[in-house]
Parts: sequence; C-alpha cells; structure tokens
Amino acid sequence: MQITRQADYAIRAVHYLSRVGNQRAATSTVAKEMKIPPSFLAKIISQLSIAGIVQTSRGAHGGVRLARPPEEITLLDVVEAIDGPIHLNECVADPAKCEFSEYCIMHPVWVEAQQILAERLRSTTFANLKQQE
Repeated sequence: MQITRQADYAIRAVHYLSRVGNQRAATSTVAKEMKIPPSFLAKIISQLSIAGIVQTSRGAHGGVRLARPPEEITLLDVVEAIDGPIHLNECVADPAKCEFSEYCIMHPVWVEAQQILAERLRSTTFANLKQQE
C-alpha cells in the first residue's frame, strides 16, 4: 500500500502551515518551501479547504492557514481528505465484493491491519509532528 503523491504533498503543506502558526501563507511560498508543484498545490488546497482543514482568502493579504489548531488535525484527516477512506483491500469495506468472503483466511488480517493503520494515523496530530522536529 502506498499513499498517493497528492496525499504526501497535502501532508507536507499542512505540516508547513502548522509550523507558521496562525499566520496566512502564500501558496507560492508553501509550494516553494515544501517542493510541491504550484498547480498541484492549488488543487490540494481546494480539497483541504472543503474538508475544513485549511482556510483560504484572496487578495493582497490573502493566503492559506489552518482552519483548526494543529492539535486537532490528524494525519488520517489529511489522507482521507485527499484520498478518501483508507481501504487496504476492497473486501474490507464491502465483504460482498469478494467471492471468497465466507471462508477467506486473509479477510481478518486485512481488517486488523487497516484498523491498526487508521488508528496510528488518527493518533498522530500535526502538533505531535511539530514537536518531533
């Protein structure tokens, strides 16, 4: 399993914003500092805004900033805002999609692994990450 490049960029952008505090940052600055293609960042910021993770404003004093404190934003929030819910295998979300669901030896393994991954991402906030710098 691998998160998408878009989710990776979103994590970098939110991490940058958590480091600058409650200040607005120009998206061009975020893109440059975090080595994110500017056109890609615009789409990411839009998705993060819809998810309530960032706030955007236009104009001379515009920019982007976190919509909530870093303590309230988790890695899971950001990944799911970009990639949607985490599913290690489609049968975890819908066992009926697998013709072997009644006797599949892997299904419980996938379910447990997904739960562990989701909990780890849910328990890691951007405040935690900021403290580890």
